Amino acid sequence: MFQLYHCYYDGGEPSVFYRDLDAKDYSVVLRDANGVVRGFSTLAVYSEVCRGKVVRVLYSGDTIIEKEYWGQNQFSKAWLELAGYLKEEAPHIPLYWLLIVKGHRTYRYLSLFSNEYYPRHNVDTPSEIQQLMDHLATQKFGQSYDAVSGLVQFPEPRSFLSKELAAIPDKDSGRPDVQYFLTRNPLYYEGDELLCLCELKPENLTKFARQWFEAGCRQKAS
Repeated sequence: MFQLYHCYYDGGEPSVFYRDLDAKDYSVVLRDANGVVRGFSTLAVYSEVCRGKVVRVLYSGDTIIEKEYWGQNQFSKAWLELAGYLKEEAPHIPLYWLLIVKGHRTYRYLSLFSNEYYPRHNVDTPSEIQQLMDHLATQKFGQSYDAVSGLVQFPEPRSFLSKELAAIPDKDSGRPDVQYFLTRNPLYYEGDELLCLCELKPENLTKFARQWFEAGCRQKAS
């Protein structure tokens, strides 16, 4: 996993990668027919209390998919089925996807999966959602989180996108969501990460994402 990660991210120390991996509860791993790892995402699941209400959090850690496997659905399907499975563990408690983003491609997954996510270019973040984001970020990242900018900036050496991945392709440069991401996180290529949040529930998911999410719910229920 680290070898694949190191192909696409620069500056990351193995010790930091392994420490972060140890803090996770799940890994979604994409393998080819020979069992070689071609992509992965690490996840932690925990509960928090904000303003007297209990929420569950699915926190995405390191995520990478080998370029030759971009655009395939198997990885997204497995990720969303796991999210649905986790939702069904406590169906009456809100489940939020918390992630910090240092690349426009990862940011665009939010619009691919969900209808409402924050922050986004065409709507202001509701105050109650912003309060939840600030609370979760402060609890998770402490002083590394800046509530004014919405960025997480770690003091220790962290990884950053390789030059190839950091570059914005011409076909994406005019997209409103990409332009918004660049405005909110102008130094993303140095490793700054934009804090993002969306609620994982069927009615907030796009059509195909909802199908896979609900399939995961049924797996847990059965």
